[in-house]
Amino acid sequence: MTASSSMPSTVLFDLDGTLIDTAPDFIRCLNELRQAHGLPPLLAPHIRRSVSNGARAMIRVGFGLEPEHPDYLAKHTAFLDLYEAGVAVETTLFEGVEGILNDLEARGIPWGIVTNKPVRFAAPLIQALGLEERCATLICPDHVTHRKPHPEALLLACREVGANPAAGVYVGDHERDIEAGRNAGMKTIAVRYGYIEQPECVDLWQADIVADTVSDLAKLLQ
Repeated sequence: MTASSSMPSTVLFDLDGTLIDTAPDFIRCLNELRQAHGLPPLLAPHIRRSVSNGARAMIRVGFGLEPEHPDYLAKHTAFLDLYEAGVAVETTLFEGVEGILNDLEARGIPWGIVTNKPVRFAAPLIQALGLEERCATLICPDHVTHRKPHPEALLLACREVGANPAAGVYVGDHERDIEAGRNAGMKTIAVRYGYIEQPECVDLWQADIVADTVSDLAKLLQ
């Protein structure tokens, strides 16, 4: 991915914490739910670092409940309903990502999204952000049998865009993203700017490259 290397066949991105900053809406919904139960709001950084682990992590952070607890399902359902009703109120592309996507498009490199976020939330979200027509493929757990870190979703995305996985790149902010990319035979880039509970652990994920910032990611993909 340096000036001397060949262009990637495709660049696939994880969604939350990699391409878009969904944390503000997760934080808003969780604190609304806490308020409904008479609890004070939690500080944003406390919630933010767990966003990549989805609704289950939100209920753990917000209420200290695990799935086997009798009160868990009601709170999990209520959180998802709140989120679905306002999936893109405060969510935006990370600053600088628009430039990355523009550059890939200008070079004729198809880009897509492979996420563990259900299509119920992911599809309206990318539509609200104006990405639906630009994104060559959106692969969610609904489209495959196995979630990441299994490579099935990445291999399906490569098939959909007509790309050779071995010449493609997968970008993510979670260890399972990097593991999925490796399992699919793709080059991997871990982004340290995402929702990472222990940023120093990124160096242990065995990614091909680590990007500390969106600016670093842009340079790597150029």
